[in-house]
Amino acid sequence: MTSVVTAVTHRDEAQFVRVLEDAADVTLVRRCADLAELLSVGAAGLARVAVVSPDLRGLDRDAVRHLAGHGVRVAGLVRAGDDEGERRLRQLGVATLLHPDDTAPEVGTALATLAGSTTTGHVGTGLDLLGDGGRSDSAAVQEDPRRADDVLPGTVTVVWGPAGAPGRTTVATTLAAVLAAAGVRSLLVDLDTWGASVAQVLGLVDEAPGVAAAARASEQGLLDVPALARLAPEVLPGMRVLTGLPRADRWPELRSAAVEDVLRLARRVAEHVVVDVGFAIEDDEELSYDTVAPRRNASTLAALEAADRLVVVGSADPVGLQRLVRAVQELAVVASPSPTVVVNKLRSSVAGPRPERAVREVLDRFAGMERVRFLPWAVDECDAALLAGRTLTESAPHSSLVAAVTDLAGELDPGMAPPGTRTGRRERRHRQRSGRPESPSADTVLPEQGRAV
Repeated sequence: MTSVVTAVTHRDEAQFVRVLEDAADVTLVRRCADLAELLSVGAAGLARVAVVSPDLRGLDRDAVRHLAGHGVRVAGLVRAGDDEGERRLRQLGVATLLHPDDTAPEVGTALATLAGSTTTGHVGTGLDLLGDGGRSDSAAVQEDPRRADDVLPGTVTVVWGPAGAPGRTTVATTLAAVLAAAGVRSLLVDLDTWGASVAQVLGLVDEAPGVAAAARASEQGLLDVPALARLAPEVLPGMRVLTGLPRADRWPELRSAAVEDVLRLARRVAEHVVVDVGFAIEDDEELSYDTVAPRRNASTLAALEAADRLVVVGSADPVGLQRLVRAVQELAVVASPSPTVVVNKLRSSVAGPRPERAVREVLDRFAGMERVRFLPWAVDECDAALLAGRTLTESAPHSSLVAAVTDLAGELDPGMAPPGTRTGRRERRHRQRSGRPESPSADTVLPEQGRAV
């Protein structure tokens, strides 16, 4: 017997309830008046399936995720010809759609199938599209309808590190820039909820909507590939940027379900997505226990789980190395890829006459880190780039730091062209053979975005 709860518009409720009553093996346990009542019923475990209307007030991606977290599958009830309502439900992750004029056997079969379905990820959130695991049929339809079926999704690399300003943003920004310079279209996403700074580093105006606007659109089921491309302007040839929160106190706007959706679509916007995240990875259990309140670290945790590659950045001084060792240990209990450890700001003044050898021996001895990459101390080049609001590839393209990050990029993206290689036709042929995505749809109009003077 399939237990069902409804939260549908009054125009169709009476007719749909009669159909449910005539359906075999279906029991209607509650007719909810609003979203709050629906979420309460779902949390109480009274139903296996919830049927909602696209115009249900407050219905968003996080509500669908909340129901899924309590084992409640979600179906939509849309009128024939309501293309906008159907589109919104599908973008929220609702794949099973019913119509008021469906027969009782049709509704019963659809609800029973939905109640018995299982997926490899969170139902209705599209999470299983972010990894390499199996896909359910209901999740597969959540792909953007405008994409070509033969286009492979882009790679997601998350740049993370412990507290103490080890250089996460510098590494992430330079990594995205060197990928673009090598012919790999990149998208830099700032998901740091503690101190977003990509916009300031690149001299972008504060009015840029960025990730907050993308999250709001995702929550309302309005975000697709062209919309995300419009919110992520191109600041360098082949490099787009989705700026972070302008104020740290706006972190509740970035809920995990929306972040997952943004990263899923980001794979269609660029060939390589570089994500700059905050240092904290605690699960906020005291805050999230028995409540649907947002979690400040949810963006970082969602990005780590969605990542294909993970770069962990630590600084080369004694305090930074201690934090790096502890951070890698903490990372072991979080869903994330195997990390590529990068020691930044390497210099003899703080690590001895042979800094690379000394740091390598310390990390190998106390943490078992045998494979470590090093980035040199380049304070003058970084200061000049920050003052000008430019990337290091613009202000100091031949610096040792840019060369080291270019080597790192080659490890993270083997398809990257060698430095100085002309792209153009050769790049297009490579994309056609490999299935890499071309530019977002030709009718996408990108907004002008200036850099601060």
